[in-house]
Amino acid sequence: MSAVAREAEALIELADVRRSFVVGDQTVDVLRGLTFSIDRGEYVAIIGPSGSGKSTLLYQIGCLDTPSSGTYRLAGWDVGALGDSELAALRNRTIGFVFQAFHLLPHTTAIDNVALPLRYAGVGVRERRARARAALERVRLGHRLDAHPERLSGGERQRVAIARAIVHKPELILGDEPTGNLDQKVGREIVDLFEDLNREMGSTVVLVTHDLEIARRTRRVIRLVDGQVEYDGPPAGLP
Repeated sequence: MSAVAREAEALIELADVRRSFVVGDQTVDVLRGLTFSIDRGEYVAIIGPSGSGKSTLLYQIGCLDTPSSGTYRLAGWDVGALGDSELAALRNRTIGFVFQAFHLLPHTTAIDNVALPLRYAGVGVRERRARARAALERVRLGHRLDAHPERLSGGERQRVAIARAIVHKPELILGDEPTGNLDQKVGREIVDLFEDLNREMGSTVVLVTHDLEIARRTRRVIRLVDGQVEYDGPPAGLP
């Protein structure tokens, strides 16, 4: 990478980050000067009403988009100073994504779905299958290695998605409404799993959610309203 990283306690650092979009002849300001940091090992929920900027912020943190202005640093790297290939390398090395819709390949077994990121990273067949098996065992699906998504329940499919997200041992796990397609009981089990991963692996976990019950189980909540931080603190202090 050409941009120089610096040592930092914080994994995520936003300084006056703004993101605007042109819609027709108007400019829509979605993120309006966000400044905060998230340290390594934190467990954070990002909440807010529809249209508050949660998804746009997730795209910034996940290096799927870049700010219109301001600075975003991930693991010490100035994201805005990186080229496309450098940005992809940072994202693939540092972040594991878990989405509401699972995004599993339908005609591929659980173990091969989980191994896919390692295949793209050039890891050999034997090692990537061993690591995929270990990741599935970590999410308590070691008995479903050869099952296709259509043979798995919604909760099991999300566990496969989580295993895929952690197979390369990322510093950061990002969840985008990860329980949105699940019933309440299974959703609680998935949140239990995120808590375990944060505690046992030490990964930083950031969940974007509309569910206050999930947010109250994290250790820090950032609430957005109209693209700005309205609250940033422990769940107990939520208004």
